[in-house]
Amino acid sequence: MRTYAWLAFGLLLLAIGAAALLSGAFPGLESPPRAEQAAALAGLPEGQVTRAREFRSELRPSGYGSMLLSLGFALVLGLTPLGARLVGLCGTHWLMRGVLGGLLLVTLGQILTLPLAAWRESIVRRYGLSTRDWAAWGVDVLKGYLVGVVLTAVALAAFYTLVRYAPRWWWAIGAAGAAVLVMVMSFAFPVLIEPVFNKFTPMPDSPLRTELMAMAADRGVPVKNVLVADASRRTRAVNAYVSGIGPTRRIVVYDTLLKEAPGKEVEAVVAHELGHAKHNDVVWGTVAGALGAAAGVIGLYLLGGWTPLLRRAGVESITDPRAIALIMAVAAIAGLLLGPVQNFLSRGMERRADAFALSTTRDRETLAAMQSRLALVNLGDPDPPAFEYWMFGSHPSAVERIAYARTGRFE
Repeated sequence: MRTYAWLAFGLLLLAIGAAALLSGAFPGLESPPRAEQAAALAGLPEGQVTRAREFRSELRPSGYGSMLLSLGFALVLGLTPLGARLVGLCGTHWLMRGVLGGLLLVTLGQILTLPLAAWRESIVRRYGLSTRDWAAWGVDVLKGYLVGVVLTAVALAAFYTLVRYAPRWWWAIGAAGAAVLVMVMSFAFPVLIEPVFNKFTPMPDSPLRTELMAMAADRGVPVKNVLVADASRRTRAVNAYVSGIGPTRRIVVYDTLLKEAPGKEVEAVVAHELGHAKHNDVVWGTVAGALGAAAGVIGLYLLGGWTPLLRRAGVESITDPRAIALIMAVAAIAGLLLGPVQNFLSRGMERRADAFALSTTRDRETLAAMQSRLALVNLGDPDPPAFEYWMFGSHPSAVERIAYARTGRFE
């Protein structure tokens, strides 16, 4: 049985690599020369750059602290018998232990990092980026927690039901189920999850809406509608995106962007997002995520044969509900290691979308102005430290994007 699992695991890893290559993101990985980036930085208002860097500097302790605290909490519970003991307090029935035990650990982790999240919100508010009061912040935190609870409970119930009634083949069935779940969530997220956090209203008929729909049609990216998100109720940050697949695809524009930026810059932002849709970045990301989820389930099965690890966690089997803390610890380590790889590929997709936007608008100054506005209004460091860029940067830096807008080649 383990031979089949190893074979499937290897094939899935190859499939993930193939999906990354076929996505076509790699040709867009080159960034503009450093001299051009330095010129882009010099062209930004010095005072605003200083303020953005001060803001990011103040956020670092809470960000790193939350990451390290979450990781340490997961490792302490998962690599010692403590996690198994906590789960064991959640009843004797296997399903109750699996679901309630998992939710207990998730809740404890949320409570542990909540003060750091509040500290972060206080900084964001002090710099004027947050428009929420503490009550609204608490509601948003609670919404995120409840959505997580529902999804986690369903996943745990399905997993422990499967391992109980299909003890030999749970890894194969579970891998297929995890892949399907990722694909379903990608399709349903814009319809079911996004409205929990924002209100979306159709953009009224206007020259801007007509131009956005025409641009999408001209570039061969059919969209269902143009929606405006009420982002201003929680932030002054500006953004726009294209979400959904097939019949759920729509252009979403923050109301803050409509207030802050002229119409040409809004078109430039949307052109970038249409580039993601044109190159099927959401589809490729979903495929890679589905394959990765399947590989994760099989990897978990294979990890269950590592007896010393199970003993360290105080359990005899990876399918024991009391091993949920160990599973969470493994997931935390995997997430930390895979994050830079995912961000590396994401930066390639973002550069390709920038190239699409430049080719679509053929307006270098507007595209450069839009990138400057996104960085400065959102208080992003336009040229972040190398380690943070490599570790956490899902997008090219602002100076890279400004330099590309001014010197990049049209497609």
